[in-house]
Amino acid sequence: MTPALQGYLAAISESLVASGSLADAGAEMDAVADLVERNAELLLVVIDASVPAPARRAVLADLLEARVRSEVRRLVDRAVAVVPASDLVASLRWIADQLTVAASRSPDAREPDDEPVLGKLGARNRVTGYAAAVFEDASVGDLEEIEDELFRFARVVEANRPLRAALGDRDLPVAVRQALITDLLGGSAMPATVRLARYAARGGSARDFVSLLDALVESAATSRGWRVARVRAASEVDERQRSALAESLEHLTGGPVELHVTVEPALLGGAVVEIGDLLVDGSARHRLDQLKEHVLVAGAASSSSLHEASPVHDGHPEGREHT
Repeated sequence: MTPALQGYLAAISESLVASGSLADAGAEMDAVADLVERNAELLLVVIDASVPAPARRAVLADLLEARVRSEVRRLVDRAVAVVPASDLVASLRWIADQLTVAASRSPDAREPDDEPVLGKLGARNRVTGYAAAVFEDASVGDLEEIEDELFRFARVVEANRPLRAALGDRDLPVAVRQALITDLLGGSAMPATVRLARYAARGGSARDFVSLLDALVESAATSRGWRVARVRAASEVDERQRSALAESLEHLTGGPVELHVTVEPALLGGAVVEIGDLLVDGSARHRLDQLKEHVLVAGAASSSSLHEASPVHDGHPEGREHT
């Protein structure tokens, strides 16, 4: 199943567990799948990939209004948004099955011990799918605070190797990793921040846990209409420099950009800027590495040229006659 839908379902399921409605939501989702599958005209519309997703979402939203609980409507809407049209009915059945199975577990085992291991992109899509559901319930002000808290926590984890290894250790029970996050953040961060960081610890690894936190930061910014630029600078960046850089990036991306700056003296000078898939390395360290590579390549070429220009005649010095 699509990782983005897996994550979204995980977040919605937490709300359903809190209200004791897992089983009822599963039955309602099954009924929605029946309704779509048995109505030929409706089925043709919602599985037609040529019909824009917003139009298909609107059709189902109007149809389901006041007929099923809000969590079920949100799940249907998300499924239409992220799942191929031809797979929609199967996805609705899958959601219904997941909710029903979760409802059958004992109250102490409602949440799986771990998430299936995915590749880097799949794990990112799953955690941002989870975040999408969380952010739907947050105000713009809350989103800004959550984004800042996640960014600061990511930098703490990134700088602390033992902590990073512990939070990404798949041999360490999920409950232990999540308890560690709660201990670190519980008294100082918003509940949504703790919730998101705890979810990132499920199914992650030491290598990608920080990248999942950074994906959550970007998702929070996107939810309020901003892009995040990660700036690694060799020294402190003052307000004038921040404003100039933000303005340049806004021209480049066509929208507002928020800078998240960390200082890395090892860069020697300049800065490295990452925004989405764009990477601009203007650091002195990068320029030195380029110069070093250029010198090595030039040296190798020179050595090769000298070797080719030095003929050898049967072991005798060039120009001396021999018999």
